[in-house]
Amino acid sequence: MMLAGVWGSNAQQNPHYTQYMFSGLVINPAYAGVDEALSAMVIDRRQWSGLEGAPKTQTLSLHTLTAKRKVGLGLLVVNDEIGIHRNLTVQGSYAYHLKVASNSFLSFGLQAGAFHIRSDYGSIGVPDPKLNNVIINELFFEVGAGVYFRSKRFHWGISAPELLPKTTSLNETESIDLKNINLFSFLKYRFTVSPAWEFEPAFLLKYANDLPLSADAAMTFIYKDILIAGVSYRLDASLGYLMKVRVVPQLQFGYAYDYPMGSLTQLNNGSHELMVQYLFRYERSGIKSPRL
Repeated sequence: MMLAGVWGSNAQQNPHYTQYMFSGLVINPAYAGVDEALSAMVIDRRQWSGLEGAPKTQTLSLHTLTAKRKVGLGLLVVNDEIGIHRNLTVQGSYAYHLKVASNSFLSFGLQAGAFHIRSDYGSIGVPDPKLNNVIINELFFEVGAGVYFRSKRFHWGISAPELLPKTTSLNETESIDLKNINLFSFLKYRFTVSPAWEFEPAFLLKYANDLPLSADAAMTFIYKDILIAGVSYRLDASLGYLMKVRVVPQLQFGYAYDYPMGSLTQLNNGSHELMVQYLFRYERSGIKSPRL
């Protein structure tokens, strides 16, 4: 019940992902097609596990590059539960890719879809009389946009996955903000350490209206594009570790664990995030895409 009260009267942010560096479509529609294959990914995140009302998020993302290699298409489905809130997002993405240099591309993305929210404020007996016995059940149209640059080593993107405000009326004079507009800026760079090892730092800045700026950083080591392992840090929120294993060239598994920090240490429950990705692409004569 404690967590239900935390989110009972505030607009919500987009779901948080620790493995954002592997799952670009969840934060930027311009990422559609970047993997240069049909990519299917499932993410299951259990934040502050074991605590009643804690966030739970299940995500499905699909995206591919079309035959002419200039257009990427994607689909994103997110089921998000936070306390008294049940949110479902379904969005389609379109990205246009321009080759700006050898092995360097700039893509522009748009996405559109629907966002459904159901919030049962009456179930927690909030002290605000305007919310007593209120059940919100609303469907909204959603649009977003983004830009993404990629080369063999450097990736950078900026996006606003949700551009439309979401408010609902409680009565003739009162209304409530249901969700903030979120802005994201992401970058990562891969350094070669040895023929077998590479090092890749990644950063993500998140801004939501009326909320403090959020910053995430991760440092990972890559062994022969088979194993990725490293640590992550979310400013004043959590410290964790993550790893990703390529079982075969097409199939990859990822896992991340976050331990709460700062004001969240009282929760004393970690967060678990599982990811499975399948790339419908096959190597030929031992040659693979440099962006696998």
